[in-house]
Amino acid sequence: MRTTDGFPSPLPAPDPTGLQEFAVLLRRMNGEFNRIAQEFAHAQGLHLTDVQALIAILDADSESDADAGAEAGQPMTPGRLRKRLNLTSGAMTACLDRLERTGHIRRVRSADDRRVVHLHYAEAAKELARDYFMPLARGTDAARGRFSPAELRVVVRFLAEMNRELALLRR
Repeated sequence: MRTTDGFPSPLPAPDPTGLQEFAVLLRRMNGEFNRIAQEFAHAQGLHLTDVQALIAILDADSESDADAGAEAGQPMTPGRLRKRLNLTSGAMTACLDRLERTGHIRRVRSADDRRVVHLHYAEAAKELARDYFMPLARGTDAARGRFSPAELRVVVRFLAEMNRELALLRR
């Protein structure tokens, strides 16, 4: 397409709040998070799936109702974790065995029903992860500091809505 003066018409400027820009930014952020998680996994002699399991175990106590349903705020179990990570029973057992062997998690039988096993992130491993991910926490806090409280509420609302949509895609 050409303008009236015979030159090609300029491409429309990208919409900074359009779907395409969101997709690019979310992919970049996801890629960076995955890179950091992969580096942590490698440093700990773990698989990336093991790190995903650790994150799910850590977050189990703070899951929203939309994510966990009736299990919100409950300790993670191997069955829930297997479904969350979409793993076979054998792969889940191997993952949990690695995490337990390396001191990252503890398996604890439920006092109410001894058949139920709860998964807990070991305190020493939490400290190790906290130290490793401290630069990410500082970077996150620096980025947050460049936004007003009202803007942060919108960002949090957007992220919560994205997580709800992603949870729907998982089902």
